[in-house]
Amino acid sequence: MRAIRMLRALAPLLAGAMLVGAAPLAGAVPASARQPDSVVRTEQGSVRGRTTADGRQFLGIPYAAPPVGPLRWRAPKPVTPWPGVRDATEFGHRCAQSSSWDPGYEDPTYTEDCLNLNVYTPTASAHEGHEGHEGHEGHEAREGRKLPVMVWFHGGGLTGGAGADVVPDTFAAKGGLVAVTINYRLGAMGFLATPGLGREAADRTSGNFGMQDQQAALRWVRANIARFGGDPDQVTIAGESAGGRSVCTHLASPTARGLFHRAIIQSGAYGDCGARDRRAANADGTAFAASLGCDDPATAVACLRGKPAKEIVEAQAGHDWGPVTGGSFLPEQPASAFAHGRYAQVPVLNGANSDEGTLFAFGAYDANGTPLTAAQYPQALRKAFGAETGEKALARYPLDRYSTPTLAYGASVGDQLMACPALRLDARLRTRIPVYAYEFADRTSPPFESLRDLGTDFAFGATHVNEVQYLFKHFGHDAPLNAEQRALSDQMTAYWTSFIRTGIPHAAGQPDLPDQRTRPGTVLSLRTASAGGNAPTSALHSEHLCDLWDAAAATR
Repeated sequence: MRAIRMLRALAPLLAGAMLVGAAPLAGAVPASARQPDSVVRTEQGSVRGRTTADGRQFLGIPYAAPPVGPLRWRAPKPVTPWPGVRDATEFGHRCAQSSSWDPGYEDPTYTEDCLNLNVYTPTASAHEGHEGHEGHEGHEAREGRKLPVMVWFHGGGLTGGAGADVVPDTFAAKGGLVAVTINYRLGAMGFLATPGLGREAADRTSGNFGMQDQQAALRWVRANIARFGGDPDQVTIAGESAGGRSVCTHLASPTARGLFHRAIIQSGAYGDCGARDRRAANADGTAFAASLGCDDPATAVACLRGKPAKEIVEAQAGHDWGPVTGGSFLPEQPASAFAHGRYAQVPVLNGANSDEGTLFAFGAYDANGTPLTAAQYPQALRKAFGAETGEKALARYPLDRYSTPTLAYGASVGDQLMACPALRLDARLRTRIPVYAYEFADRTSPPFESLRDLGTDFAFGATHVNEVQYLFKHFGHDAPLNAEQRALSDQMTAYWTSFIRTGIPHAAGQPDLPDQRTRPGTVLSLRTASAGGNAPTSALHSEHLCDLWDAAAATR
């Protein structure tokens, strides 16, 4: 998967890639979809979706003009309205990206016409079927009230993935809400910054095209979601890994103000939600352009726009792709914005997984057929964290505490990369807004789709991405959860959907997620009944050795 390929290259980006190969817009509409309630008129034109047992699906709806030709590396533009009724029964193209080992992603795609989204809305009958989940969704639908909305940003290290990576139809039906998943430009197509592109930008800052796509999708939601039964004044943005980092970025982005009202960050606080400095991003982009033969500053932009997407994608490995500070989109680093109160004052649900790093350790070593050995372990830590911090980590993560060097290395990577940044984010935000903290800790959780049947000599545990299958469908189908895990899935769905509806995560008969304003540092550990069930803990800072990693982060 993309996380593993990126770790092979030792890049700092993260993955959450999981998904289905997306299909292009189709022709004939299946007879099963030709129902009166499956046609909705948006501001751009009518779309015909399909009806399932859980509700209605409207797939591949364009929310911005295709960013092709002269629109490549420009802020997203409005969609040209279309006549008639547009088929919305198939996923649209995913954005240009290289291949990975996820099912459906074995082959790269170089399609730039990809700015589309998917809407999942429950029907009254679907509500009634799940009314026992929280008790009022069916009544709400029957009364004709507008439903709260979740907009999901996919993971994939900002270089891969698509809105189709998860299918939240059952989640939406159980929670009595409308769910939206989106595509956004990735890698160099979404985050290239150069001086020439900066001169074209209204704020003189380039490199935020993918994030601007996400905000364009949010504006589409604000304008159109009421037509699908959603409430534009109750929008929650949510995402995992790079999607969670995107949420963190929008919290700090002045141009996102008013586009959302709650936020969910899953494994997204890595790097303290940091962005690239404009000068450094321009330097990296200039080097990228030169690698493609576009080294004349006077003609570099035109030269790059003339390159086939295939060349752009194939040249982007080894570069850092992500948001850029210095313009009106992101005037300052998110950590600075959070420290000074310059961010969206909305409730936040934030957390990480207990064994995040196992996936990355596997990707760095075992996936290459070269498992980490005890002899290699000290140098692996020095390489990952630098000489000084690596030596300290060697003393704090001794091999005799772990069954394999991979798990020892994974524990250090997960703590440094995910667990401790999540706790630091809680502390930064809780002074001004409600922050509800969790840790997904089902160490018996089945590896997500791409990691199954790999024959490793260790369990992945509650690793990166594994919690997502407890909320949504992977590849359009349910995860292979046992009865206890299914119960935990239902509880997590209740917490998440309650937060989306009310701003407070609650599950009947379960402890509440701790509010960091009144219980700072206390986190709800999400576990199966046989592992003790969901329980609050104040020990995560010490369990993840965050004194070491907080000190290291302070010196960056």
